[in-house]
Amino acid sequence: MEINFIRHCPNFRLEQFRQSFVLTLLETRKRDQHLLNPTVIDSFRGYLEEVNVKSKAIPGSVLITTAQGGLFCGGFDFRYARSHAGGSVDRAFKEMNDGFKDVVKDLLSLPMPTIAAINGDATEAGLMLALSHDHLTMRQVDGPYLRAELLSRKRSYPGYFAALIRSKVGCPLARRKLLLSDEQIDAEAAAKIGLLDWNHEVASEKDALEVAKTQADELAKKEWNGELYAEMRQLLYPELCKELELTSSHDC
Repeated sequence: MEINFIRHCPNFRLEQFRQSFVLTLLETRKRDQHLLNPTVIDSFRGYLEEVNVKSKAIPGSVLITTAQGGLFCGGFDFRYARSHAGGSVDRAFKEMNDGFKDVVKDLLSLPMPTIAAINGDATEAGLMLALSHDHLTMRQVDGPYLRAELLSRKRSYPGYFAALIRSKVGCPLARRKLLLSDEQIDAEAAAKIGLLDWNHEVASEKDALEVAKTQADELAKKEWNGELYAEMRQLLYPELCKELELTSSHDC
């Protein structure tokens, strides 16, 4: 499969294969947790905007987001709070939360289907990042896990986190396990509650991405009207759109 390199920065690499784009969170050190701080969030938004622009010339575009190494995303970077924002964790948290809220809005507004290829654990804001995509693929062997970790981190989290889970997780019991028990969910459990709508029985770390590429090829055949696709996605999640203060040509 021919893959065209587009560009990369220390935290991300953007590639294109056929009509689709692959955005990879890169390891910057061993066992990188791909933590989200304002620098990473700003870069992420820049790449999403680039995908948005390039997709207008490529009918049937699909975005796949994945990560290098054994973890997908470990959530907000609270090490950043200790060295920035005057040492104020609350101020740093607000800065990261406000920026990440815009990432979620960008993904919900992107004029194409989106897939999160989850190669490793997705926790806290990392879980929210995964759920902000239209489709999820996960490998089944040796994890990974989805876990909210909102209680264990002993912080109050924004309303759009809960709205995102209510919008994407249809099973009330699963919602309670994620939010009120901090339970982790593997691929088998994710499939049972409807988070995985494609074959999840994949064996190795890279297979989550391979499954996502196969899925992207099938989706690309439909040659979506991008603006209509984004509009229908937003109409599907009115509560989430309201929490995000996201408006379109129709009221969310």
